[in-house]
Amino acid sequence: MTLVRRGQVLAAVLLLLLGAPRAWAGVPTDQLKTQIDRAIKVLDDLAGKKDTKVQERRTAVRKIANEIFDFGETAKRSLARHWTPRTPAEREEFVRLFADLLERSYISRIELYGGEKIAYVGETIDGDQAVVRTRLVTRQGTEIPVEYRMHLRDGKWLVYDVVIEGVSLIANYRAQFNKIITTSSYEELVKKMKTKQEEFLQDGPPKRT
Repeated sequence: MTLVRRGQVLAAVLLLLLGAPRAWAGVPTDQLKTQIDRAIKVLDDLAGKKDTKVQERRTAVRKIANEIFDFGETAKRSLARHWTPRTPAEREEFVRLFADLLERSYISRIELYGGEKIAYVGETIDGDQAVVRTRLVTRQGTEIPVEYRMHLRDGKWLVYDVVIEGVSLIANYRAQFNKIITTSSYEELVKKMKTKQEEFLQDGPPKRT
């Protein structure tokens, strides 16, 4: 499965948590579903307004995403050993750029949702760590396992990693970031991320095909 397709799968998962069966759910699952419910309502409300600007929609999506994902933790784990040498200012900048990257690659693809279904498989809690296991069923009947890795922070369960068909979002980005840094520099990685951010702001969100 390509990275773009994984983005589309995650987008469908985010949208469809609202419609998943509630026969089994623990605290992490319930908290995740609550935030997704809010996300769908906000996006539906914006979709009903003809004068809604692209930036307004992105701002709304980012606010919701910040309440679902721990971007700081995901960014730190993705940068791995290259995180420690960074200054506080560099870390703050990287987390911001990384959140933008996830928004482009994943969150903004929610409008590409194509009728998939999702069911819960189970939930495992170990102290302040949890895994919510789901199964995405495409319209063709293909089943795709998706796991949400979460941790407890300030009384809330937040997602810090998503594993689609055994491939971790963090591991995927960690490999990409490490390659750029080791073959060039950290500054080059930041430069590339800023360039992608500028391109996104100019081109707008992905279009339905």
